[in-house]
This record gives sequence, structure tokens and C-alpha cells, in this order.
Amino acid sequence: MNALSQYIQLYQEYRKDIEAHSPALLNRYRPTALADLMQARFPEKGDEGYPALSVNKMFEPDYGVNINRVPFGVNAAESFRCGVPNISTLLALVVNDAFVPTAGLERNLPKGVEVMSLAKAAELLPDQVGKYYNTLALPRRGATAPAALNSLLVEDGVFVHVAKGVKLDKPLQIVNISNASAPFLAIRRLLIVLDEDAEASILLCDHSASQEVKYLNCQVAEVFLEPGAKLGYYEIEESSAHTSRHSQFFASQAERSTLILNGTSLIGGVAQNDYSVEHIGHHADTKLTGMVIADGEESVGNSTLVLHNHPQCHSDQSFKYILDDRSQGSFYGRIIVDEKAKFTKAYQSNRNILASADARMHTRPQLEIYCDEVKCSHGATVGQLDANALFYMRQRGIPEAEAKMMLMQAFMGDVIDTVEIPALRSRLHQLVEARLSGNRQLCADCQNC
Repeated sequence: MNALSQYIQLYQEYRKDIEAHSPALLNRYRPTALADLMQARFPEKGDEGYPALSVNKMFEPDYGVNINRVPFGVNAAESFRCGVPNISTLLALVVNDAFVPTAGLERNLPKGVEVMSLAKAAELLPDQVGKYYNTLALPRRGATAPAALNSLLVEDGVFVHVAKGVKLDKPLQIVNISNASAPFLAIRRLLIVLDEDAEASILLCDHSASQEVKYLNCQVAEVFLEPGAKLGYYEIEESSAHTSRHSQFFASQAERSTLILNGTSLIGGVAQNDYSVEHIGHHADTKLTGMVIADGEESVGNSTLVLHNHPQCHSDQSFKYILDDRSQGSFYGRIIVDEKAKFTKAYQSNRNILASADARMHTRPQLEIYCDEVKCSHGATVGQLDANALFYMRQRGIPEAEAKMMLMQAFMGDVIDTVEIPALRSRLHQLVEARLSGNRQLCADCQNC
């Protein structure tokens, strides 16, 4: 039986409660989401784009859902103290799927920047939120059943708006903490809008309060970049072996806009990250990168869809995996160049290292080009560490374990270097080194990790 039926039944049984705890704007889209889900199913292992992971199995367990918005008592200052060394951020906290204002956030936001609960924004700014909400998470942009489920059950999230010409001088750090004593499903939603010539950097960190409780995070992010806007969007997953994650990211880029996205999976259980970017104006620029370090029974999939619909746009994708033990990874990438998109430059690369005989990688990069005047390339490699380089280092007295560590760090270096926040870039180098050395407690100062 498809696991989706239990969530449809949940909504039908508790519809009045869900709508009573949500703003009218979010409720407006639930009937359409329900109709879509009645005709849908969760992808199974082996379906198109899911060679190693069953989304149906991911959603199958009986998770609790916070329909009545019962508050979870978390003190931001006590819950999250580690931060990123030498970097000053504007801190926002999301506990399960509820936005929790942190002390000083609103006071420290510059004029023209809004960061607030999505439910609150839907009530206070209905015209602005209504213009963008739920307009990108659509099937033609790669949305699957979990995105519709998110629209069906979502009651809160995060709304970020940066006004025309405003440049956010500090990164906004959104810390997602899974915190429940029983299996829990968090329905997370992000709506990010950067007006013309606005700039911002956003860092999202995923953590789990318990290493034993099963958590499932169902996240949808919709991002709108108006002409000339620039966004750096960075995600770091450091959760637990019992935490599952299904994340779908949708971006619309107007002319001259820039999107830099880096997704890092360091610790988790089962994860699927889908990225969809559409160029709706000329000279849009997209840099889409990701890295995965997995071992044990972990399974991490990344899929990308970049739609080049206008001339003279550029996209560059680079995803790298290091897989050990019986872990599995997958990369499913698509670039579609429309017949009108002359002088497009689009590149896609997926490189992978299998550190054990039992690790598995599934990769399928794709190009669909309907225009002649373009420069495009794609490719994938799956292999082991360079034996000649390893031999060279051993000959110079470097122990084998240390030599392997150095080679794997160097392998991930160019992905980390796409991060434009210097302190975060330095921190990622440290986290990757710690993770490759077998350390699974990367945020030692954080009480919730």
C-alpha cells in the first residue's frame, strides 16, 4: 500500500483542526493539493530519478504530526550555542516545523529586511505572500508527491524578504532542530523573496535533538530572485542515523540574477534533495554544488533540474560523493536548454569515490538541448582513490590512513571553495576533516546534537 493514503486520511479526519490553526492564505491551496495527491503516489526505489531510495518507505512509518500547534519548549540560547566560529549571523530558529523568534532578530534586521513566521506573514502581508506562495512547487518544475503533501499539511514556516537594493551584511542562519520524544514528521516551508538588486546569504543547519528518536523532515523552499538579485544559499545536514529528510528546492531567476547554492550532507539517515531552477530572464547565473560523505547504512540522493529558457544564461553544477561501508548515493541531473536560449553555457559534473567494496553509487547526468548556439557539457565518474597518488605519498613517509584523508579532503576542496562566506568555508573544511576521520559528533558545543 502506498504510504500516502495515511496522510490523506489524516487530513480528511483533522481538516477543521488544521485550518483552524492556519491562516486563510495557506488554507486556500489545500483542496488543490488534496486533488493532486488523490491521483499521485510516493516514488518507489527504481522509479525514474530514484534508483536507490524509496520515498514511499521513507514516509511509511507512523509519525506524529503537530496539528494543534502544541509548543515545544526550547530556549534558543540554551539549545544552540555552537554557531560558526568567527562569523556573525542573524539567528533564526525552527523547532520541528514552527518558527521560534530569537532574541534580537527583529531588532538587528536592517531596514527593508523581513524574517518572520510564514503564518504570521500570510496574515500581515497577504498580498505579498500570496503573489509568490505555492507558485513554483509544481510538477512541471520537478515537484513530486511530497511537495503536494507539504502544501496539504503545512501550518507554518519561514518567510524572508529583502527589499530593492538592500544588501544583508550578515548571513541569516536558520537552525532547524528536530525535537520530540516520539517519531515526528515536520512539515517545513520556506518562502524567500529578493527584490531587484537585493543581496543576501542564508545558511540552514539541520540538527536532531535525539540520536534515537525517528524524525522525518519534509521541506519545500520557494525562492524568487528579481532582476539583479543575488542569493547565497547554504545547507548543512548534521542530524542522526534515525533522521530522514525529503527536501525540494525551487528557484525562479529573473534577468541578471545570481544563485549560489551549496548543499552539504555530513550526518543523517536517509535523505533525498531535489533542486529545480528556472531562468525567466537573460544573463541569469546559477552555481549549484553539493557534497556527500556517507557511511554505515546511510543513503543520500540529489537530483537537479535546470531550465534554461532565455538567452545568454549560465549554469554550473558540481556534486561529489565519498561513500563508505554499505552506504548508497544517487545523482540524477537534468539540464534543459530551450530553443530560444541561444548562447547558453551549461555544465554538469558528478564525481564519486567508493571507499569500500559494498558502497554503491547511481549516477545519471542528462542534457536536453534544443538550440545550436550553446556551450554545454556533462559527465560522471565513479572510482576509488588515485592509487598512484596514494603510493607517492606513502613513499614519502605519510601513513596510509593520513594519506587517504588528505586525498579525500582535496577531492572535496573545490566544492567547499564555492562558498562565498570565508568563515563558513573554513568551517566546512574543518567539518569535512572531522567527518572523514570518523567523528560523528561534529557540533560538540550544541546541546541538541
